[in-house]
Order: sequence, then C-alpha cells, then structure tokens
Amino acid sequence: MPETVQDLTSVKSLSFEDTSIAFSSQSDFKLRKTYWLFASMNQGWLVNLGTFFIKIALRLRLPIKFLIKNTIFEQFCGGESIQDSEKTIQHLHNAHVGTILDYSIEGEETEKSFDETTLEILRTIERASESSDIPFSVFKVTGIASTDLLEAIQIGDSLNKEQKSEFDRVMKRVDTLCCRAYERNVRVFIDAEESWIQDTIDTLAYEMMSRYNHERPVVYNTYQMYRWESMAHLRRDTAEAQAKGYYLGVKLVRGAYLEKERLRAHEEEYQDPIQPTKEETDLAFNEAIDFCLANRDIISVCLGTHNEESCQYCVQHMKDMNIAPQDLHIYFAQLLGMSDNISYNLANAGYNVAKYVPYGPVEAVMPYLFRRADENKSIAGQSSREFRLISNELKRRKGCQ
Repeated sequence: MPETVQDLTSVKSLSFEDTSIAFSSQSDFKLRKTYWLFASMNQGWLVNLGTFFIKIALRLRLPIKFLIKNTIFEQFCGGESIQDSEKTIQHLHNAHVGTILDYSIEGEETEKSFDETTLEILRTIERASESSDIPFSVFKVTGIASTDLLEAIQIGDSLNKEQKSEFDRVMKRVDTLCCRAYERNVRVFIDAEESWIQDTIDTLAYEMMSRYNHERPVVYNTYQMYRWESMAHLRRDTAEAQAKGYYLGVKLVRGAYLEKERLRAHEEEYQDPIQPTKEETDLAFNEAIDFCLANRDIISVCLGTHNEESCQYCVQHMKDMNIAPQDLHIYFAQLLGMSDNISYNLANAGYNVAKYVPYGPVEAVMPYLFRRADENKSIAGQSSREFRLISNELKRRKGCQ
C-alpha cells in the first residue's frame, strides 16, 4: 500500500537553482572540465563539426578513443563495463542518488548479438539485486529483437515459420529478463521506442506485468506523453491492471523521436502521432502525474524528465496529497551528466531519485553519445541551462575563496 505521512512540515524546501547542492560532488577541476564541455556543446556548429569528424575518425580507425573517453564519454557514461561503472555508482550513492545501469549498445541485428545483450542485461539485474543503490534495471526491446520483426507484427503481417521461431526467441528473452527481475526483487523498465513498433512492445510489457506484477510492481512500461493518445492508453491500461489484479508500472517521459516520427508520418501520409505543440505535451505530462498520484494504490510511477516545471509540479502535488517524499511508488530519474540541479536537489530534499548510467565499449555507445550531444543542442535551452548553472557555481566558489 502507498506510504503517507500526516505531517510534512519537516520536508525540505526545494530549489533547482541551488548550485551548491547540484554540484557539491564535483571538484573544481571536474567542474571546470564540465564547463568547457558544455561551452562547446552550446555551439551548434561545433557539435555538428565534431560529430562529423569523430564519425570519420572512427571509420578510419584513428586513435581517438582516449580523447572521447576523457570528454563526452566521461560526462555521459559510467564506463565500458559494470565493473568500470562502480565508481559512478558509489559517487551517486554518496549523494543519495540511485543508479540505473543502462547497457547502451545499439545497431546490432543478429541473433548472437541479441543473446549477448540479454546476458549483459541479466548481469545488470544481478548487480541491482545486490544493492539498494540500483533501484531499477532497464532494457530496450530492439536490443534483443529485430526492428523489422517488431514492425511486421505490429502491422499484422503473416509471419513465416522462421519469423515465428524468431519471435518465440524474442518472447523467451523478454520473459527471461522479467522473470529474473521478479526472482531477484528488482524493478525493470522496458523503454519506449518508435510508434511503428511501440504497440508490439506494449503487448510484451503488459504480458510481463500480468505474469510478474501481482505481488509488487516489477515490470514498468514507458509512456511517451508527446504522443497524443498516451493519456488514453494510461487510463485504459490502469483499468486493465485493476481488472486483472496486478500493479501497473509506469515510466513517464516526453519522448525522444519527435523529428523521426513527424518525418515518417509526413512521408507515409498517416496521422502524426505527436502532440501539435510542446505546451500540449507539457499539459499531458502533468495530467499523467495527477492520474498516477491519484491511483497510486495500483500505479507505481517514475518521472523520467529533465523538465524542472514538471518535477516541481509533482513535488507540490505530493505535498498537497500528504504523500511522503520517500514513498516508494514515486521516483524521479534523469540521465547521467545532465540536469544535476534537478537530481541532486530532489535527493537532498528526500525524494527518490536515480540516474540513468549508460555503459558499454566506447565505439559501441557512440550512437548514444551523438544523440546526447544533439539533444543538448536541439532541446530549447538545454545546453544553455547547463552552462549557466555551471557558470553560476564557478562564480559562487570563487566568491567563497
């Protein structure tokens, strides 16, 4: 059952502008290094140029791994393996922030690679079972299944014998991961992906919830609130969970494939699945917060967001509803290397917070890192906000000397 407290007068006030807390774990040297990284990422032309030359250098096998590993990789990744990530796990633990180990290998499309990825995700579940420092595990279905196969199933294509056998293996991989999470008392996120394969992913997620979420929330599905139908799906899925007697695990995000979604909808002439405006996405996200808090007898929710307003919105509604910051049905999550002002200030105020910590071989996680650089460039004010906060903290420290 949800945990509440009758008196929240002791709850700490919360400001995402408090840089002394946001960057308390960073040395002056590390902070200056981060300053120069975001100063570079704040220049769109420089990001484009750097991405172009890094791709060429990797293709030509030029010796640039050391440079990458000590700049953008260091900022946004925990290491090349779980063992390499232990320092980051401890670093976050010291600030009362959890870790979500995210094996960020992309672009592999062979049965061998799918099996290897499954084994690695099982290792993250085992590591999570050893410590409360890792409250969730996570996987993308496209890491363990062919995108073409997922799309074929979604559009209702007749599968041949080989495809049916292939999908049976996908089902077995997904079940293996969720079953292990259940056995080890670990919660696991199934990440959202493109709309043309998301229905297939949803079907897998709800099948896993119906198997493993009866005693407690184990499996979480992801709702992309920039899709206009997501709120209706959340209501529908809640009713289904209530009818079948299992907990609904919910991760709320805005969404990460906007340009790709709109381009494909335009090219193939179907209805754009994305909200008409960012404002409508923000309203939908906050409506989902309200719904999840009101139904937390059956819903456990994680807010995967870098949006300060939505985090404050949730915090205020938790206070209004007399919900304790430590209520285990409610988590906040951000990516490693971004929005420390949100993560660390929430954690300092007593809320449940975790960072996504991507890891994997440098060359293999480059697609992820390119997206992070592009995201910081394209999201309105993202790099500018990070850069401003770091600048303010450097000035504050200089004034304290």
